[in-house]
Amino acid sequence: MSNAPLMPKATAVWLLDNTALSFDQVADFTKMHPLEIQAIADGDAAQGIKGMDPISTGQLTRDEIEKGESDPDHRLKLAESKVVLPQASKKKGPRYTPVSRRHERPSAILWLVRNHPELKDAQIMRLVGTTKTTIASVRDRTHWNASTLTPMDPVTLGLCSQIELDFEVQRAAKEKPTDQQYGGATLLPASETTRKESEFEPASSGKSEDDLNLDAVFAKLKTIGGKKAEDEDED
Repeated sequence: MSNAPLMPKATAVWLLDNTALSFDQVADFTKMHPLEIQAIADGDAAQGIKGMDPISTGQLTRDEIEKGESDPDHRLKLAESKVVLPQASKKKGPRYTPVSRRHERPSAILWLVRNHPELKDAQIMRLVGTTKTTIASVRDRTHWNASTLTPMDPVTLGLCSQIELDFEVQRAAKEKPTDQQYGGATLLPASETTRKESEFEPASSGKSEDDLNLDAVFAKLKTIGGKKAEDEDED
């Protein structure tokens, strides 16, 4: 950043008219060429420019001017500003796409839609520098050139960098995690595979539990039937 005062030509006009500073001293303070300062003093340049007092604006002190007038080798120093101005943050606008690359944006959009469906329209707009209308037309295959579009990597086309693409993909993955796919059967623990058959299967006599219950019912019926027959014989 240059340490030149505000409105250097107007400041040079005032210094030439109101001080006895040399051309080199004024040129060094205003960051101008000495020949341009000489042209201002001769009236060949800066005609119609009103001089601006650097003392009233707080850019130079009277003591500094007096030191320069008494010593031709002294170089004037710009006074430090007592007011600290906040730096305006530059608002990041839409990505600029060169004219020669603009016709390739639909192909890049088609590539992103097919290979990274998790990306939102806003992310595609940041990567390619396009509009929601264009993205929607490419998705719906209603674009005027949809029949001839071929998906092309936007990084290869120079529309964005690989770092920017990876950043947007990772952001989309965090916001919308993909479902875990079935990874196949897993191995059983050793305690299950080495357990003996007798530990989890009861010993069977060749008949199931239902069969045993039926046999008991039939045996009970036979007993009841036999008692009835004996009673009839006695009568």
